[in-house]
Amino acid sequence: MSDSVSTPEIPPSLPGGEHHPGESVRHTRAKGEPRFPDGPRADPAGSHFERRIRSFQPRRSRVTAGQADALQRLWAKWGLDIDGHAVDLAELFGADRPVVLEIGFGMGEATAQMAAADPDTGILAVDVHTPGQGNLLNLADRTGLTNVRVANGDAIILLREMLPADSLDGLRVYFPDPWPKKRHHKRRLIQPEFLDLAATRLKPGAVVHCATDWEPYAEQMLQVLTAHPDFENTRADGGFAPRPEFRPLTRFEGQGLDKGHVVNDLLFRRVQHRVRPGDR
Repeated sequence: MSDSVSTPEIPPSLPGGEHHPGESVRHTRAKGEPRFPDGPRADPAGSHFERRIRSFQPRRSRVTAGQADALQRLWAKWGLDIDGHAVDLAELFGADRPVVLEIGFGMGEATAQMAAADPDTGILAVDVHTPGQGNLLNLADRTGLTNVRVANGDAIILLREMLPADSLDGLRVYFPDPWPKKRHHKRRLIQPEFLDLAATRLKPGAVVHCATDWEPYAEQMLQVLTAHPDFENTRADGGFAPRPEFRPLTRFEGQGLDKGHVVNDLLFRRVQHRVRPGDR
């Protein structure tokens, strides 16, 4: 077996710091050498947390030169490895700035659009897809966004170990993996146990916004969210919501609509904390 593997290297900058679109440059690195020494870590939480069923699968695909450059240049400034250590959102985004958590952002185009349209709100965007992380950092840098932070790793660990209670002003889960096979439904993110955890980190009044083009998953989301005592549907009729203007229509979503797919949005509000027996 060879002692080296191929990975994109950081290319020299062209005049003006630009790169050819889609350009990918490869070089040989020593076995065990990180792909991006100054970028996201391959396994930030390590083995410090229990093994459990994951709702995501890390995807490894080619990183373009521009994405690699963004990961190297900007990770220390705008990146966050989900390693289990507590994070101060006021320090990360600036005091008094409301923060919304987005779980799964793909290539980041919609995230960047929402951040540009609402610069007073911080977006903590979580994903495990390295090209998407680099692309979102690149978009933020090119468009001068200062309200986006890119988190690398498991969102459950971020919620459970790193964020304090009542620290989030919203939660966005757009087009999560539907895990269509019945035996894989347990891997779906929107489950009662996940909502139990999310509710502890969301401020009263914060909105959970989900969207999916997989109708059976949409029905399950609606059922689970409706049954949860810490959330209430913002729709008086108890059903799905029309796509709000602040959620951009993505290219992927547009292609699905052209094929006849039905996209459902769900907007549920975190209710006021319940008074439990013995509370004063």
